[in-house]
Amino acid sequence: MSGTTATAKDILAKLVAFDTTSSKSNLACAGYVRDYLATHGVKAQLLPADDGIHANLFATIGPEVDGGVGLSGHMDVVPVTGQAWDTDPFTLIERDGRLYGRGACDMKGYLACIMAMVPDFKKRKLKVPLHVVFSYDEEVGCTGVKPMIAEFGATLPKPRLILVGEPTNMSVVDAHKGGYRFRTQVTGKDAHSSKPQLGVSAVSIAGALISELARIEQRLKTEKTSARFDPPYNSLTVSMIEGGLAQNVIPPSCTFYWSMRVLPGFDALGIKRELDAFSAKLLPEMRAVWPDCNIVTENIGFLPPFSSAGDAEATSLALSLMGQNETFAVPYGTEATHFQAAGCSSVVCGPGNIAQAHQPNEYVEILELDKCIAYLGRVADWAEAR
Repeated sequence: MSGTTATAKDILAKLVAFDTTSSKSNLACAGYVRDYLATHGVKAQLLPADDGIHANLFATIGPEVDGGVGLSGHMDVVPVTGQAWDTDPFTLIERDGRLYGRGACDMKGYLACIMAMVPDFKKRKLKVPLHVVFSYDEEVGCTGVKPMIAEFGATLPKPRLILVGEPTNMSVVDAHKGGYRFRTQVTGKDAHSSKPQLGVSAVSIAGALISELARIEQRLKTEKTSARFDPPYNSLTVSMIEGGLAQNVIPPSCTFYWSMRVLPGFDALGIKRELDAFSAKLLPEMRAVWPDCNIVTENIGFLPPFSSAGDAEATSLALSLMGQNETFAVPYGTEATHFQAAGCSSVVCGPGNIAQAHQPNEYVEILELDKCIAYLGRVADWAEAR
């Protein structure tokens, strides 16, 4: 473990100690990053969110101009509620070459590496800037970064290239699936459970809808596929459900949430239309009992697929810096798609294995941090030699 990696480990311990679950404030964490950068002569801007409890962070090292490289990562993490951790998830634990803690892999390890490299960046005679681009609310649909991107070229310099550090085992990722999130709300009619004919069970109707989605899911596995992705098909998941009042009451309402991870070019809204058509077949029988019964499905989130096929400048740079000649595609989403839409050539490459992300006993291997530190050093070499 290099001295810089040791510094990254110390910084990571501090970052992990901040509970930045997306539903909670990240202001203390963002303030720590800002103050750390200030001790090394780097002025960072906090960009507050409208909700008053979150903020993005942006800083420039080197020439304060457009162009250069944005080092992008998110400060928020997923909840630990209900997970069986062996240790305190917000205390970094080192064991057998691994660093355990919520966010150690996804993706505070990358943030710590960037911060540990700041003293080195400051010593360089950079020809183009290196921008620190840290966001909030990535874990709830990559939404927090969007207002910061909107300031690129206006109140903030616009990076030419963006290196997103989501966990890829330091492999170069040039494509990922898109994500859609839906909410289906069923309105039934309550009644005493001894008189079921007087009510409409919203839970039973939701069960029929979920069964229909399961049939669609099985069909999707055999339709459009791409061997670049794992899994190679468009996937569908029902993730949350809530409904009912008591064991002796026909449930008058039920809501469930479902999502899709889709290949580039796939029309996920077509699946919503299929479910809407199936819902329409159920409504007449429901409304024969109670005219106000209803089924409503809404699209509550969308993250476009990402592919650098049309602009491979960032991908080419990452391949060169990592000494690799092969790119990969992943099934999860990243902020790269929003940066690309804003005209910044983007790529994904960062420390850790996505299989550890969101899991109890989440960890990142110290060896991965070593690789990331070396990679960031080569980024600085490139920025100095331009």
